[in-house]
Amino acid sequence: MKILILTTCCLMATWIGWRYASRLKSIPCPTWLAWMVERDNPFSKINRAPAIIENSHILPGMAVLDAGCGPGRLTIPTAQAVGPQGKVVAMDIQAGMLEKVEKKAKDLKNIEFLHAGLGENKLAANQFDRALLVTVIGEIPDQNSALEEIFNALKPNGILSITEIIFDPHYQSKDSILQAASSVGFQEKGGFEDWASFTLLLEKPRANY
Repeated sequence: MKILILTTCCLMATWIGWRYASRLKSIPCPTWLAWMVERDNPFSKINRAPAIIENSHILPGMAVLDAGCGPGRLTIPTAQAVGPQGKVVAMDIQAGMLEKVEKKAKDLKNIEFLHAGLGENKLAANQFDRALLVTVIGEIPDQNSALEEIFNALKPNGILSITEIIFDPHYQSKDSILQAASSVGFQEKGGFEDWASFTLLLEKPRANY
């Protein structure tokens, strides 16, 4: 029992330390802390994987980008939602996170893996119906370049779904996201929120293409 308590205290201290460091510098959650972001947050319904998929209007046959996918909390259920005729690109800057997703994927054949960071221009143009950024945008130093790359990678009328939760050390407000997104051409399409989190839907208008 003492060992369990000591281990738990050490892990919590590590988590708090990472959160503090993250406020000083935009850094992604380390791979060895992935277990802490693998489960849906119990305090917010909006931030749960099924709610994000439903609110983002992800349908069978769609092509979806899960950018900053982490250990795959959204990747796996999204791949199941789009079905064998659809595809999900799991993109992350940390190879260790992609390895975790690949282990979970098992028999799912509709997931592709991309080891890259947003803004590196590794995404082909006009290939996605939806793009997901779940508690990720605040970890990106150059948000403008990241949003430009997603904008170009979406099909006309494609939707970027951004979810933020107030407990995240990199939390971004809706106003700051809208300002950055509108500067690259996105238009607000709608959204959902509760007291702890929100999902913002941003559309790449056909008129821009």
